Amino acid sequence: MRVSAGKAGRSAALIAGVLCATGARADEHRLASLHVPAVVADRQAALAGLPDPGARMSLSVSLPQRNQPALLALLRELYDPASPNYRHYLSVAAFTEAFGPSVADYEAARAFFAASGLSVSAAAPNRGLIMLQGDVATIQRVFHVTLGLYRHPAEDRLFVAPDREPSVDLAVPLLHVTGLDDLDLPRPRLRQGAARGAPTGSGPGGYFIGSDVRAAYVGGSKLTGAGQSVGLMELAGYEISDVRAYFSVLNQTLNVPVVGIATDSAPLGCKGKCDDGEQALDIEYAISVAPGLAQLQVYVGHNAEDVLNRMASDNTSKQLSTSWGWSVREYPTDHPLFLEMAAQGQTLLTASGDYSSLKASDPWPEEDAFITAVGGTDLRTASPGGAWLGETGWSGSAGGPALSKTFAIQSYQLPFVNSANKGSRTRRNVPDVAGDADTDNYICFNGACGGGWGGTSFASPIWAGFIALANEAAARRDLPPVGFINPLLYALGGRPNYDSLFHDVVRGTSGLYSSSFSFDLVTGLGSPQPALIDALAGRHD
Repeated sequence: MRVSAGKAGRSAALIAGVLCATGARADEHRLASLHVPAVVADRQAALAGLPDPGARMSLSVSLPQRNQPALLALLRELYDPASPNYRHYLSVAAFTEAFGPSVADYEAARAFFAASGLSVSAAAPNRGLIMLQGDVATIQRVFHVTLGLYRHPAEDRLFVAPDREPSVDLAVPLLHVTGLDDLDLPRPRLRQGAARGAPTGSGPGGYFIGSDVRAAYVGGSKLTGAGQSVGLMELAGYEISDVRAYFSVLNQTLNVPVVGIATDSAPLGCKGKCDDGEQALDIEYAISVAPGLAQLQVYVGHNAEDVLNRMASDNTSKQLSTSWGWSVREYPTDHPLFLEMAAQGQTLLTASGDYSSLKASDPWPEEDAFITAVGGTDLRTASPGGAWLGETGWSGSAGGPALSKTFAIQSYQLPFVNSANKGSRTRRNVPDVAGDADTDNYICFNGACGGGWGGTSFASPIWAGFIALANEAAARRDLPPVGFINPLLYALGGRPNYDSLFHDVVRGTSGLYSSSFSFDLVTGLGSPQPALIDALAGRHD
């Protein structure tokens, strides 16, 4: 039995709430975040039974970071061009020494869970997570909860959830447990549309392919991502045969090693077990934009937290992409990992969603201010495989102010808010940038190839490939990677030469919002132009 993270549930109170220790035994210590889904706490979901006590579950437990005010101060310096610490990123070891949980706390927690009868994973280099496995009966005993099977309020299935907030007989502070419920399952940002090709696509049936997108956004640049590694977050396995078929059908050479990394017990393979559409397209389009990558790492896990923690603790890919949405209730674990990635100079991108609004698309993780949210456009090119001709905002591109007040607007985004784009002056606004997402793209997956696919699932790996080009350009100048790009993106967006760096998408509507000059809530600052590569990379020789 596996319990996954879910989509948006309770908002600010659920994210920042501090638990009351009502009725707790003297030796019980409650966690610093909430875990009971609102529909269970409010008795909106009917109890239908109990899970098998012998069924196996996988959990991930996080401990709080230390010195977070100092970490936030350091991040401001790392991304301030006027600071002597600009882009002087930390190694995993240096970050962990300064800000990770202490060795004593981490090892005490691992020993406690092992002594309690749970299987404990190897220690993470960043001490970010402890992955556990055990049967239902043991988990209930260790965390002092009763797990129930509840009727899902919107789907024809049962879900598992605890009846109360978990606690442990351990004085070491614990932050959050991922995997105690499966109210909502993570879902990819992939859409299928009408069977129609792009007017100027060079793929079979006239559909756009990844090399078309590269030609539109990168132009004639000779940069290929050489020396760079892209990391993809996937919550299901993939079949490399689908990726090979894609490049074979297109008569293109696949030169990039694709390295699968299992972050927990999730299988790397997919055949006969899952749909690998999301996973395959992420690989196919990231490589198409950066065809000379040193490698592409595909991180596969049952939950986002296992994958994110491995990406951060490996620190081998400086450009990372996810096209999955999951629960904002995982904020307590996820947000510190986003901060770690920023401190280590990793660029983390996410698809903004495919159902016009953040609420309908799952607003997590794109609400977080330390991730770059990528919206969608409808791309047009001058000819098959030719230059960029025009773009409009894609009708499915999710955007808007963050749903929770917890996610405050950052100072660099505030100058872009106006009555035309209807942005919030108090909450973070999504997306930051955009890329091709209309349903006129061609992919290979599940043993076959075809067109009619789109979604911001395409836009995020496209940008990951683009950032690899910027990091290649930086490396050629002996400069550090671009890292967390949001502060620089908005600084560039405010320059007089803005429209030479971004394609300003001024037409198109999605949900409540319309594209407009400069920044908007459909396409953010717009899609990339070739000149943006050097602007992100830094000074010229």
